[in-house]
Amino acid sequence: MGKKEKNITVETKKLYSDDPGLEVTIEREVNEKPRVAWDSKLQYFFMVISYAVGLGNVWRFPYLCQRNGGGAFLIPYLIMLFIEGMPLLYLEFAVGQHFRRGSIGVWTKVHPYLAGIGVASAVTSFMVGIYYNAIIMWCFYYVANSFQYPLPWSDCERINGTIKDIECEKGGPTSYFWYRQALDISPGIDESDGIKWKMLLCLLFAWAVIYACIWKGIKSSGKVVYVTATFPYIVLIIFFGRGITLRGATDGLLHLFTPKIERLGDPQVWLDAATQIFYSFGLGFGGLIAFSSYNPRNNNCQRDAIIVALTNWFTAIFSSTVIFSVLGFKATLMFETCQDRNINQLLQMYPTLNSSELTREVYLQEYQTNSSIKNLLFNETLMGKQFWYCDLKDDLNKAAEGTGLAFVVFTQAIVEFGPSAPFWSIIFFLMLLSLGIGSEFGTLEGVTTSIYDIQGVPILQKKWLVSGILCLVSCCIGVIFVLGSGSYWVALFDSYAGSFPLITVALFESISIGWVYGVDRFADDVRQMIGSPISRYWKITWKFVAPFMIAGLLLATFISKIVNPITYTVYDKSEASTKDSPYPWFAGMIASILVLSSVLCIPGNALLRKFGILKMSYSKKVQADMHGVTSSTVAFSRTGDDEEDSDSGHNSEELVTAPFLENKDTSCAIEEEEDNVKL
Repeated sequence: MGKKEKNITVETKKLYSDDPGLEVTIEREVNEKPRVAWDSKLQYFFMVISYAVGLGNVWRFPYLCQRNGGGAFLIPYLIMLFIEGMPLLYLEFAVGQHFRRGSIGVWTKVHPYLAGIGVASAVTSFMVGIYYNAIIMWCFYYVANSFQYPLPWSDCERINGTIKDIECEKGGPTSYFWYRQALDISPGIDESDGIKWKMLLCLLFAWAVIYACIWKGIKSSGKVVYVTATFPYIVLIIFFGRGITLRGATDGLLHLFTPKIERLGDPQVWLDAATQIFYSFGLGFGGLIAFSSYNPRNNNCQRDAIIVALTNWFTAIFSSTVIFSVLGFKATLMFETCQDRNINQLLQMYPTLNSSELTREVYLQEYQTNSSIKNLLFNETLMGKQFWYCDLKDDLNKAAEGTGLAFVVFTQAIVEFGPSAPFWSIIFFLMLLSLGIGSEFGTLEGVTTSIYDIQGVPILQKKWLVSGILCLVSCCIGVIFVLGSGSYWVALFDSYAGSFPLITVALFESISIGWVYGVDRFADDVRQMIGSPISRYWKITWKFVAPFMIAGLLLATFISKIVNPITYTVYDKSEASTKDSPYPWFAGMIASILVLSSVLCIPGNALLRKFGILKMSYSKKVQADMHGVTSSTVAFSRTGDDEEDSDSGHNSEELVTAPFLENKDTSCAIEEEEDNVKL
């Protein structure tokens, strides 16, 4: 993306007067300001598809599957894909391509009162960008620790060179390294345990890299996407080939594709499915609107939306298959380790037992499943020996809990590559870095673009300064992620900074197009762009299905949060496992701030404009750009006294009169381009 072209478009507008027999059609040739355009359609596709192969698919989606009942999560995800994901993706592609503006500019054109949607998108992007860089920080830490053999998470440390650490032996070396070495995790979010300096260095380095990207830009970004869009698939294919050959891969895949239907009654499952759609597509952030605004007006955005949506679905399923094949292997290792430990305990207690005959199968049949012996072994300490209860299903449910899924499960697979493990570890975490940095760059670029749109403040036009202040503030806030409780704060931000605000933004986007701008009018705009009529499916989902489903989902989730206690996952060092714990009061306050700081921008902007506190200067600029005939600004630009006309910019068709055309308001402080008008 680098070339600029002068856009000369022909706008066709039907104007209706009070006389039903009089219908005037205006064709105007508009010379728009030069706008950056994609070098090729393939470049645009790769840029958008690279979002579908982001951390949301490789890291977040398998984690949500694990948390929400395995395969049961695939059902609401597929439903949300067709009734929300694909229609909203199409909607954002279409509005960006039609209005050729960023998020704030697009929704201001629809109606000035709706400019808060764009502001909410920017605030949400800022909040998500703060914690998203913590994942990049963790990736840098793992890359730095990959330049050695054996890898530091390949085996448990030995006490005095002979006895393995019992916590590491029980939880597994990869889990122990993640929680105890990398995070040095605290018992809860209310215990900080101080700053972890090794992570602080990684955080500073991560923000330095992000600042370099924002400050200088990526001149060759159009070429880089050819790598970032294909390299993750190559790595996933390699891990898939290795994963399906590991012991226990079948158990992991069965765990994935066997749904727990009872989980579908939990509104949180549906909320997570809807949120994942927004994360994987990048909906609500404003990035897709900006990307599509660089397309020519005759681009088939409907076909683009379908291709990107199906690619996203395939990527999510494929990456989950890779994850769960390795998850099954890791759970099998934990299950076998548990059995071997108990067998060794029995052999020490009863030396007469034949070690060759006491196999794992015999142990399960004769000891663990035998009710009388089972109660004796696992309910009390026997002869000074403590036995662990071994359950493969339980290990499958526990092995991938928390945000450390990629850092625990995939690292175990990397160890199995033998002497080449360091190389594959470096490649894998570099892949995560490329995905994470690309997403972070796009997220923060949406924030800085919104700041640059503020007119009248020259200092805000200095990109290097704005980017520097943004990164510095984000880095200072991000210090909470390098505490012993840092991973708990990441989980808090992940649950509240993106989920509720993004769904709210998507709700208002669908309402704005379906009910304010007018779905029929919008469908006509799209028809003129793609050259074919719009299916009723899109109109129905835009106007009815998507907004009502999202509204119901938000209401059900809000009720669920009130009725059920809000909990988070903590690491128990004594058990070498995770468990749920309620949030303290201050964490609940932080969660409320994360949600309300962006959501309140939508009604706040409308109220400020309604009472004249926020002037309509930008609306008048938009009107001048559109030569005074947009429905969103007609109510604010009329100079005649038309008391009988009750249209306020909400209707899908304009009702204007000839005096309005003659007296259009052009008082804004910009110069209009010449246009040729044919009546």
